[in-house]
Amino acid sequence: MVLPLALSLLLAGVAGFAAYRQTNLGGPDTVCDGAATADQLHDAVGPGRISEYRSGFYDRTGVSTGNDCFATVSSGLFETKEREVRFTLKPNRDGPSEFAAGDARLFSGGSAGSVTSRVAWALLPEGCPKGLRAEVRTDVAGHDEARARLAVAFANGAARNHSCADRTLPVPTGLSAKGSEAAPDWNNLCGLPGFAPARDPNVQWTYRQQVTTASAPFWTCSISRQSTSGLPQILAITTDPRSITVPPQPDNEPLGRARWVARGTLVATCQGRDVYFTVDGGFEAALRGGLGDYLFSDQNDLVRQFLTAGGKAIGCEPIL
Repeated sequence: MVLPLALSLLLAGVAGFAAYRQTNLGGPDTVCDGAATADQLHDAVGPGRISEYRSGFYDRTGVSTGNDCFATVSSGLFETKEREVRFTLKPNRDGPSEFAAGDARLFSGGSAGSVTSRVAWALLPEGCPKGLRAEVRTDVAGHDEARARLAVAFANGAARNHSCADRTLPVPTGLSAKGSEAAPDWNNLCGLPGFAPARDPNVQWTYRQQVTTASAPFWTCSISRQSTSGLPQILAITTDPRSITVPPQPDNEPLGRARWVARGTLVATCQGRDVYFTVDGGFEAALRGGLGDYLFSDQNDLVRQFLTAGGKAIGCEPIL
């Protein structure tokens, strides 16, 4: 009888050890002050034991870069595999180029946000301060739908912590397709009819463009080449006024109905709401004898054409 009892105890011990190492048995049900549940975290990065830690000056209602909470999911019987998720509530004062990405998959179904290979973010609900987004970063590839749900859960948790919303954001019902890379049509750049800014005549390289396949809360086109000597040309239209909180810059001359509000960003009223147009990057260090210049050398013409073609594409009244 002793041997079967000892064997039973050993097997029970092994099972308990395996459960402790492979599951979240006895672990926290939520992480980072309600940013997400354990189930939502597992859906996004896989099963395992959950732990969390915060940056040294973390504040659950803080709004700044570096105000981070980290959740780690660990698994493995003898070798530990760790997958880390970073939760940050970030203000956006620099215009859409801060989060615009040509490869983004945008939410549908009532919540505003996007997913890329490393980052998922969602705007906080109506009633919360403008320009706040809940950002989730992880090195785990794929799981786009689950990471989108995680970002929305974090946005709802942040809204509760700030007591700034009467309703919760709905779970995204789907994601737009990832924009495919293609050779630019320089006469209808980024798929905008008639958008044909003049390129620097010294440019001889091959470029690729990538455009989001949806337009809310933003539409983005990135134009780049395989090189470390240049900055991609980013063109973005942000249609959700909650995305940004930036005051007009009175010292800068307006362009028609558009006013400058941030680096490379103008705002114009379209169909009764503020819409932001951003032109950023496009600098090529290899041009003009190594001193550098822009892919589109006439930046004023680039901006004016973009306001015209981009505004028309989203049904905006004439801006210029």
